[in-house]
Amino acid sequence: MAYPQLTDKPGALETAAAIRMGEISVAEAVDAAITRIEHFDAEINALAVPDFDRASATARRMDERGVPEDASEDQPLFGVPMTVKESFDVEGLQSCWGHETLTDYSAHTDSDLVRRLKAAGAIIIGKTNVPVDLSDWQSFNPVYGRTTNPHNPDRSPGGSSGGSAAAVASGMVACDFGTDIGGSVRVPAHFCGVWGHKSTWGLVSKQGHDHPTMASKDGFIAAHDGALSIAGPLARNAADLAMLIEVGAQIPLRKTAKRLKDCRLLAITEYPGSPVDASVSEPTEAAIASLIDAGVQIDRASSLIPDLIGQQGSYLRMMNTAMARGAPSPDGKQASATDWFDLLDAQAANAYQWARLFDEYDFVLAPPAPALAIPHIDGSVFRSTVRINGQDMPAGAALAWAGLATFPNLPATVLPIGSGHYEGVNLPCGMQVMGPQWSDLDCIHAAEQIGKILHG
Repeated sequence: MAYPQLTDKPGALETAAAIRMGEISVAEAVDAAITRIEHFDAEINALAVPDFDRASATARRMDERGVPEDASEDQPLFGVPMTVKESFDVEGLQSCWGHETLTDYSAHTDSDLVRRLKAAGAIIIGKTNVPVDLSDWQSFNPVYGRTTNPHNPDRSPGGSSGGSAAAVASGMVACDFGTDIGGSVRVPAHFCGVWGHKSTWGLVSKQGHDHPTMASKDGFIAAHDGALSIAGPLARNAADLAMLIEVGAQIPLRKTAKRLKDCRLLAITEYPGSPVDASVSEPTEAAIASLIDAGVQIDRASSLIPDLIGQQGSYLRMMNTAMARGAPSPDGKQASATDWFDLLDAQAANAYQWARLFDEYDFVLAPPAPALAIPHIDGSVFRSTVRINGQDMPAGAALAWAGLATFPNLPATVLPIGSGHYEGVNLPCGMQVMGPQWSDLDCIHAAEQIGKILHG
C-alpha cells in the first residue's frame, strides 16, 4: 500500500553513519540542511527561529575535532542537523509561543531535552513553528505566520507541532522534537505522512519548556511535566524514532522486540461521538485487512475497552484545566481543588482499565484523528467544526482519538499507512499503535513491523 512521500533525503541515523564513514563532513550536512530550508521554506514556512550561524560554527568545530571512536554508541546523532519545536528553550533563541507581546524573551539556557540532544551529537539549526499557546491543529500565529502542509499548501500540517512535521516531511531536516497533549505530535505526523511518537507521560523531560510568561528571569529552568503533556519525536522512519526516544528518555526502557505475528492486537475504529471520515476509515480498514492477511491476530471488539464516553469527558476537562492553569473557562466557571482531585481519580481508574486491557492485548490500533489534513481557517479549529463524511462536527469531538492514549498516559506511535481523498484532495493517512505504559520502544517496533507489511 503506497503512501505519499515528499523526499528521499537520508534520515538521522543514516546521516550520522555517513559522517562516521567520512562520506560527508558535519559542515556539509549542516550546509545541505540550510540549503534545503532556503529552497523550500519560503512556501512551507516551517522554520520559526533559524540558528544557522551558530550551527555552522558548531559543525566546523566538530569537523576539526573529528568523529569520536565511540560516536555510534554515545553520540548516535553526531553531526546530524535537526530542529526542535519553538516552545523548547534553546540558549539565546527567542521563545514566544506565537505571542507578539512576548518576543523580547530569549532563553538563558538550553532545555533539558536540548542538552540531551546536543550531548548525543545533534546540531540544533533552528526551532519550528507553532500555533499561539500550542493550542490548535494548525500552526500559525502573528509572529511567524502560517505553516502549510508540504503535500498541499491549502491544507494544515497539523498542530501544535505542525512546523516540526512539515520540516521533516519536506526533507529540510531528518527529525524534530515536539510536544503532545491533544495529538500535537500524532496529528501532524498523520497530516504530513511522517512518523511520530507520543511518549509515556514523564518519560522525556519537559524542563525548559516554559511559557514565556512563566519563565524564570535568572535562567533557572523551572517547568515541570504538566498533566497529560509529553515531549515526543518526529522522523521519517522507525529506527530514528526509537533512537530519539532513547536519547530523550529519563529512565531505561524495556524492549521485548516481540514478533507481530506472536502478538494479539485490538483495533478500535469507532468512538462514540467522534465518527471517522471515509478518507481515514478506508485506508485504515485496508491496512487492518492486509495485516490479517499476513497472519496478524486482530480483534475488532472487546469488553475490556474502557468507557470511552466517560474517558472523553474527563480528558477534555483535565486538558482544558491544565492548559488554562486553573483559570476560569470562557463561561466563567473555575475548577476547584476538589474538581482537580476528582479528575485525578478518574484518570487513575481509566489507566487501571487500560492496564487490564493490556494484560490481554499487546497493542491497540486506532486512527490518530477522524480526518486527514484540514483546510486552513483564520480562527482556531477548536472554536469551529471539522467536516466528517459531508457533515460538520464540533472540532472538540475530534480530540477523542488523541485522548485515547493521552488521558491514561500511554505511549502511541503514528506511522503512515496510505492515503485517502479528503474533500477532493489526496493526502497521507496515519495509524496510531498504542501500548501499555513504558512500552515506548515496543510500540515503535510494532509500528515498524506494520510498516514493512504494508509497504514492503
